[in-house]
Amino acid sequence: MKNKIIIPLSLFFLFLLTNSAYSQCDTIASICKKHITAKYLSDGQSYRSLLLNQEIAEFHATLFGGTTYRFAACSGTSDGNLIFSVYDKDRNLLFSNSDYKNSPYWDFKVNNSMDCIIETQLNPKTLSSGCSVLLIGFKPQ
Repeated sequence: MKNKIIIPLSLFFLFLLTNSAYSQCDTIASICKKHITAKYLSDGQSYRSLLLNQEIAEFHATLFGGTTYRFAACSGTSDGNLIFSVYDKDRNLLFSNSDYKNSPYWDFKVNNSMDCIIETQLNPKTLSSGCSVLLIGFKPQ
């Protein structure tokens, strides 16, 4: 009898927790959009991940030659809470915002088309858990 009550109750609380976490991501994505200015068009994707402590989220994107991109990465309600690094497909580091005071966005001019890997992680000095949001915009030609 107890199992009949505990299991549905546990599932209900899990649903509430998950729903709350995704609502947090929606709020952060709305805040992060301010970095994709009118000069840039969104790629239509919102790359999101819930992170704890030193976890790292990994996202993949294809960048096309001759295009300027803006990557905006946010967590929490203020800038500088998220570290993002961009690698080529061979895992050579191309950029890390940790070298630039955890800037919340950066512009990239891509000469040749390439697949890249973007990793995000929380700044351990400011957050121990949260939602990682990465937005990518590009300048129309």
